[in-house]
Amino acid sequence: MKITLIPERCIACGLCQTYSDLFDYHDNGIVRFYDDPNLLERDVPASEELLEAVKQCPTRALIKD
Repeated sequence: MKITLIPERCIACGLCQTYSDLFDYHDNGIVRFYDDPNLLERDVPASEELLEAVKQCPTRALIKD
């Protein structure tokens, strides 16, 4: 599945990282992928943790395609 990050929507609440270690944060708290701060899309295997992170994002800054 493909995950897309939309940093403009992120409010730095921290929920995504509590569900999946795929996510990390820039110094300002805005979401990024843990190993590549410049990447906005990534193909990843589906997992319950990742799906929950997407589902729980209050601003839909994480999109599952």
